[in-house]
Amino acid sequence: MTDLTFGLDSFGDVPQDDSGALISHAAAIRQVVDEAVLADEVGIDVIALGEHHRPEYAISTPETVLAAIAAKTSRIRLASGVTVLSSDDPVRVFQRFATVDALSNGRAEVILGRGSFTESFPLFGYDLADYDVLFEEKIDLFVKLLGEQSVTWSGTTRAPLQDADVFPKTESGHLTTWVGVGGSPQSVVRAARYDLPLMLAIIGGSPERFASYIDLYRRAAEQFGTTAHPVGMHSPGFIADADDEAIELFYPHYKVQRDRIGALRGWPPLRRDEFDAEVAHGSLYVGSPETVARKMAHAISALGVGRFDLIYTVGAQPASARLRAVELYGTEVIPMVRELLGTEVATV
Repeated sequence: MTDLTFGLDSFGDVPQDDSGALISHAAAIRQVVDEAVLADEVGIDVIALGEHHRPEYAISTPETVLAAIAAKTSRIRLASGVTVLSSDDPVRVFQRFATVDALSNGRAEVILGRGSFTESFPLFGYDLADYDVLFEEKIDLFVKLLGEQSVTWSGTTRAPLQDADVFPKTESGHLTTWVGVGGSPQSVVRAARYDLPLMLAIIGGSPERFASYIDLYRRAAEQFGTTAHPVGMHSPGFIADADDEAIELFYPHYKVQRDRIGALRGWPPLRRDEFDAEVAHGSLYVGSPETVARKMAHAISALGVGRFDLIYTVGAQPASARLRAVELYGTEVIPMVRELLGTEVATV
């Protein structure tokens, strides 16, 4: 048994102001800091900030924003969601998050992933043909750095290291590190091989379809002789005082963002009936606190996960409505889920 934890995820989507105009990237970053401070105040366990390099998102360096949040909060854990390790340098990633860990008195976490977009690869001079080898080699180096001892390493994607000592060290000697996975069995097995906890991105369809990935993770950990850590999941949604209000605030902006992504990937435009079905039976957690809590409790119970992160911004939902969603998540949704499930959930 493990205690349930609850987080919020954001990519720093640029929101609208009360007049319906998009705010600046700078103001959007400050908005995320305000939301994280509120999340800390209302008892949310984790804030996870994702990395993107696109005009609709304000956050390209999550750890910089997390450092600002560290200075204004006291208890909430500070995570990336995700750090695109393939197009970054493992040494610098470790150093930056060790710094956030110092500023926050040990509250930093990093979630490593390959990223759902690929714009960072050409931006930082990487070849998409090396997509797989970049992540494999860099996570191998990063795991060695987690030991916080001198490291000797060589590969094909960066300069080798010989007895390299990396600073700063964390105070505890441990930097919590997850692997974020969208649906690749190979990535699930990799997380188990490196003895890292698994964070599943469940952004569409029935959450139950990911049960096989959790089973694979646990079977792989057993074969490798590593630890089958409690699994986390993150999914998109939005909370307002009533179901109709939440859908009205969320759907138009979500459709714009979903169709923008779909155009890049060859998907047809999102239909309203598809959206409604996803809200009713899939992996969109949109509605009043009671509606969202009941749906979250079902997913947590069905999968046996130990952590649920709500991606509370998908598109340009108004800034004021986002703050209200954070407040409702902490003060109403999380207590309801705990009541429905008890304070603990089995991770068998």
